[in-house]
Amino acid sequence: QPALEGDSSLADRARTLRWVDSLIGAALVSRAPDVKWVLPPELRRIARRAPTLADPDHLGQSVMRAPGLRQLPEPLHSNLRGLVALAGGRYAFIPAALGLSRDGAGIVKAELAVVMADARRGDVPWRTVASGTGPTPREAVRAALASMLPLGSGAP
Repeated sequence: QPALEGDSSLADRARTLRWVDSLIGAALVSRAPDVKWVLPPELRRIARRAPTLADPDHLGQSVMRAPGLRQLPEPLHSNLRGLVALAGGRYAFIPAALGLSRDGAGIVKAELAVVMADARRGDVPWRTVASGTGPTPREAVRAALASMLPLGSGAP
């Protein structure tokens, strides 16, 4: 993800990836606490302990931003199937792409493309592109996540 012009804090891909992962993880856990989420830090630990698994940050998941894909392509499917099996699940929530832009007034827009995939079968039963705006990249990403995972009326 290229950095927003003038925002050097987003220039480092690895740091930006971990930052966005933390925002997504916090949103998933707080908005769907009944699900047993295995978040990226744990997936990275699992992958390090199993040398035949690919690095979870480099599986090629960005290909999933293509709206017409209904099946996980190879080698993403094989790698994801192994990782999810070791994590003790079946489905994977895949952040495929994050786009950040700033308009002329300085408002940041975030567009987050995500899919839910059945790691065993390779099916993609759900996908969305969540959008949000805010004065900072953090607030824009949080707004996008809130639009995708609403808390309901009256919730903070």
